[in-house]
Amino acid sequence: MSAARVTAGRAARKRTPLDRHGVFQPPADRPDPVDIVLAQEKDRIPELLNLRHERMRASPLAFYRGAAAVMAADLVTQPGSGLVTQLCGDAHLYNFGLFASPERRLVFDLNDFDETWPGPFEWDVKRLLASVALAGRANGFGRRDRAVILLRAARRYRETMAAFAGMSELDVWYARADVDDLVERLDHDRRRKVLQVGAKARGRTGLQAYRKLTTVVDGRRGIAADPPLLVPVSDLLPELDRLQLEDRIRALLAGYRSTLAEDRRHLFDAFRYVDMARKVVGVGSVGTRCWIVLLTARDDTDPLLLQVKEAGPSVLATATVWAAAGPAPGLAAGTDGEGHRVVAGQRLMQATSDIFLGWHRVPGIDGRTRDFYVRQLRDWKGSVPTEEMNPRGLRAYAELCSWTLARAHARSGDRVAIAAYLGDSDRFDRALAEFAESYATRSELDHIAFRAATKP
Repeated sequence: MSAARVTAGRAARKRTPLDRHGVFQPPADRPDPVDIVLAQEKDRIPELLNLRHERMRASPLAFYRGAAAVMAADLVTQPGSGLVTQLCGDAHLYNFGLFASPERRLVFDLNDFDETWPGPFEWDVKRLLASVALAGRANGFGRRDRAVILLRAARRYRETMAAFAGMSELDVWYARADVDDLVERLDHDRRRKVLQVGAKARGRTGLQAYRKLTTVVDGRRGIAADPPLLVPVSDLLPELDRLQLEDRIRALLAGYRSTLAEDRRHLFDAFRYVDMARKVVGVGSVGTRCWIVLLTARDDTDPLLLQVKEAGPSVLATATVWAAAGPAPGLAAGTDGEGHRVVAGQRLMQATSDIFLGWHRVPGIDGRTRDFYVRQLRDWKGSVPTEEMNPRGLRAYAELCSWTLARAHARSGDRVAIAAYLGDSDRFDRALAEFAESYATRSELDHIAFRAATKP
């Protein structure tokens, strides 16, 4: 390890001791969380906002998933390490999952980077652990069980960062959570459950989505309607507006093509446009412009479904001094628009990324220019349902997420300095567990306020 990097980490710990990351203490002038959430809706699709509210009202954890902007505003008021890495920006439990690598291996990784931005490493860890606390409460776990889970998750992050600090750059870059390798290290019960989740993910292919989401009408294949979740463009707009929108999407895809590697451009050129539809995705993202685009190659048996999703500014960009001061060198803040920011952050943090991941900026039919990023709709995509987990299962899953997050941070941040900052004791673990529980309580109160403010 570099002595200077170790010294930098220890100096950061002296400035901000580990125990200062403990209990969340909101400032007296804390902004109204409901105002923060509703302020995000100014440029969203009006007819989808009630659905967004409905999803966020469902539970404290659902509210938390949609309230990344609230936590960003809170984190900036808390003591910070000053050790900057590329952040996911929204690293809660449900933004980890399974997907296919280009080599057709099933991998586990972060899978949502809408809020990616450079910032203090601990912000992602706090976002993750608070979601673990909320998941434990939702499952009815007692405080003692939750404490064990949180301590183990924080410890896993700390010990993983220490391990990566002693590894070469290439070894860190090549590290990944391959599901088949993980299965070999599990006991019988957990192996069976992981294999079930993996089998389900492997069944969620582009061809499966094509069969499920499309239909043939008058001899023409198109995307089937399932309003309001999925609305074909032919049902959404009058013909003239529809033709204009389709032209804009074609222009977007043409520009997006230039962001792909040359071999992938060749592959993309084999496909032609067939149809498109507006799609509702996620919780906090509901109301943003998201399209699925159907393309086919030789014939109807050779489809490609792409998701084209609007990329707005990261919630962290408005919450941090990094927005004004500029990101640390080499980190992704998006020099070519918000779509580029998302893609650059994803490529930096993920061990392997979708071969069709790209971005472009295009004017809409309303005259406003917007940023988008593009990826495959489904490619062995799978999620792990925490609602069915017992304490042992949630602990194992939280530890896997912590390992994955540490690996992502080690790729872009100074892993040696971060490891030196965290040290060998459990002080960081205990502080983060305290923070997670206190922030979970705050989020439950925010959820109550949101339900009252958005009551139908």
